[in-house]
Amino acid sequence: MENTRHNFSSQLLLHLQRSKRSFYAFIYLLSLCLLAYNSAAIFCTQLPVSPERRTPTPSPENVAGKSRKFFSVHSQAKLSSSVLYSVAEENPTPKMNTHLPLLHKNRILAPMIPKLFEERVSEFFAGGGSFSCKFRFFMTWISSVESFGERELFAVNSLFKSHPNGCLIIASSSLDSVNGSEILKPFSDKGFKIAAITPDFNYLFNNTPAQSWYNRLMQGNVNTGVVPLGQNLSNLLRLGLLYRFGGIYLDTDVIILKSFGELKNAIGAQTLDHETGNWSRLNNAVMVFDKGHPLVYKFIEEFALTFNGRKWGHNGPYLVSRVVSRVSGRVGYDFTVLPPMAFYPVDWSRIGSLFKGPSGNLIHSKWLVAKLRQIRSESFAVHLWNKQSRKLEVEKGSVIHHILMSV
Repeated sequence: MENTRHNFSSQLLLHLQRSKRSFYAFIYLLSLCLLAYNSAAIFCTQLPVSPERRTPTPSPENVAGKSRKFFSVHSQAKLSSSVLYSVAEENPTPKMNTHLPLLHKNRILAPMIPKLFEERVSEFFAGGGSFSCKFRFFMTWISSVESFGERELFAVNSLFKSHPNGCLIIASSSLDSVNGSEILKPFSDKGFKIAAITPDFNYLFNNTPAQSWYNRLMQGNVNTGVVPLGQNLSNLLRLGLLYRFGGIYLDTDVIILKSFGELKNAIGAQTLDHETGNWSRLNNAVMVFDKGHPLVYKFIEEFALTFNGRKWGHNGPYLVSRVVSRVSGRVGYDFTVLPPMAFYPVDWSRIGSLFKGPSGNLIHSKWLVAKLRQIRSESFAVHLWNKQSRKLEVEKGSVIHHILMSV
């Protein structure tokens, strides 16, 4: 009996010792697992996730949505309603408009974009083989890819018809996509040099007065006001592109009629003072400037120092008017102010007259014939003033009808 108890005690002790070893082994294994997990956490980098893209709300400047037929000329034909700018919220706040996809993308990819952006632009203009970019054109498109419609395509077509050896970069994050490539493919298939490239504001504004302004904007420390932020960013973006690379900037509702070959460092007057004959306002829808031109630098500086999101045109047409009036005549600022007929043969308030046909009105018919002759003789391009003209019908026999048939 005593031997039985002794054997049982020995077996129980042995079992406990084995269990103890198993327990220590389990604790050791668990420690290794925890150590491995911590090591992985230390060396892994969490990538930023892009916020959900949202379609910008259409601006009253232009109407969003698919474009209506631009080429039809009859009683039901209406011009394409196109969008260049995204719009601010109904109740704007002092903070930046966080609904602008381009800003989100720029902020997240800023550390990686500069070299890529610069390389893409440089390689595009460098070309290859026998083709060379005699003219560098830029447009901007800060809206959805779907809203790039017939009016914009017609403007691009007019550009290449007048400048077959020109190159066009559309600074746009939405068009820099598979869908955007499909939209622009017909031009590439015809041998024209065109590309949509996502702009990098950090690179474009580096070492300019706009750099600190843009940094404050990204931090939410700029009162963007009631004017759509996209519209104001487009005003600044076109300046950055011209300053960095030099070339010709065009709005997407500008129809080119003849070559810009004779233009150098030029900006167009929108209106004249009828008493003095001097210009009273300039416009920034068409600009031609060399790389690093001091006047463009002054434009950028004025934007950064006097930005106002509460007044329409303050950071665009009125800005270039203010600066040019101050620097005119100074040494080192070599540029030309072209008369309104160069790009703005009619002011925005009279754009409707270019869409009206003869309609049996003898006075208008005579004006129409004279205006068409004048435009063909003196104008390099016609600005269509989208805000005012997007809903107008292209009447048969009108100035715009003749332009559509000839371009």
